[in-house]
Amino acid sequence: MNMELTSATTLVSSLLSVLKDVRKSDVVFCPPFPLLVTVHELIRNTRFSLGAQNLSWEDKGAFTGEVSAAMLLSVGCQYVIIGHSERRKYFNRSSRSFLIS
Repeated sequence: MNMELTSATTLVSSLLSVLKDVRKSDVVFCPPFPLLVTVHELIRNTRFSLGAQNLSWEDKGAFTGEVSAAMLLSVGCQYVIIGHSERRKYFNRSSRSFLIS
């Protein structure tokens, strides 16, 4: 929860310029959910990937605030951060593993 649209766009655009010559690493941008589509558009046609910051274990249903794998795939996500220390600390989540395919 550290960026809104304008600052995230500026950051990603700057990082694309700085990282353009990096070849020995995979780079994945994992913005907050509301910025996924915008960041996906910024990195489209680059070698960089899009990831999400969290994922629900449910496929669909009345789970307000949760995001499913299908929803993430539909906006271009290829990666998800699961079991992040902040989620475990503040939301009592476990380190469950999930696969998006």
